[in-house]
Formats: sequence, C-alpha cells, structure tokens
Amino acid sequence: MWSRVFPPSRQSAHRCECSAHSGPARRVHQSVGTGRRNPARLEDLNPRRNISSWLARWFPRTPARSVVALKTPIKVELVAGKTYRWCVCGRSKKQPFCDGSHFFQRTGLSPLKFKAQETRTVALCTCKATQRPPYCDGTHRSERVQKAEVGSPL
Repeated sequence: MWSRVFPPSRQSAHRCECSAHSGPARRVHQSVGTGRRNPARLEDLNPRRNISSWLARWFPRTPARSVVALKTPIKVELVAGKTYRWCVCGRSKKQPFCDGSHFFQRTGLSPLKFKAQETRTVALCTCKATQRPPYCDGTHRSERVQKAEVGSPL
C-alpha cells in the first residue's frame, strides 16, 4: 500500500519514535485511514530550514540601522508627478536620493519611494532620524544627532 501513497524513496525517510510500533512497522508511520503520515510528526520530515548562507548575506533577517549622512537637510526642487527614491540607509553618495548603496553594502534596507504631488522646493532629511520621512522635521538639531558622527548609526 505504501508504494501507492509515497514513492519508494520517501518510504524510509521517516522513522517513527512512538512505542506503538515495532519491527518493520516502526520504519514508516501512517495515520489511521488517511493514507498520510502522522501530522504531529510532519515537522520531523521537513523542518523549516534557515535561509542558505549566500542568500542571508545579501538579505539579512535583521536590517542594518540607518547612518547619519549629514547633519543638515538638503533643499531639493521636486517636480509634480515624478517618483523619487529617498535614501533610508544613509550610505548613498547621491544624498538625499538612493544610488543603490543599501544593496551593495548588504544593509537589508530599501529606499522610500514617493511621488511629488506638486512642483515645489522642499527640505529632505539627511540625518535619517525624521519622524516624517523623507521630509525634514528639525530632528537634526537634537543633541543626539549633533553628537553622532557622520557615517555612524544613531
């Protein structure tokens, strides 16, 4: 019967640890009447594996913290209807906009995409501590930001 339910390569993949089985029946455990293995032991068959090491390097589970790019905002002319990508990580060489540094430095962060509603000049945050990203809210004047070094996380 097992050859119809599971291919031969999977028949011996699971060894049941319950005391109800002995001998050859101990090799493969089947739920009564379902034709399937015991759901309680399913995690033994396919335990959740961690991300492979090369993938974890490019996409870490815990993202890096933003770093202070500058301690003053940058005034920029935004054009209505145009989409911009504001640098969240603080590592971009084209501040306040993203240049892809977050990806190449494997930060796990991604830029904030926003669309300008009207053409106007705005102050975009470069200390990365604003409560209204991407716009500056004056947080760069705080003692915490002013004491931090440029290029270091807050």
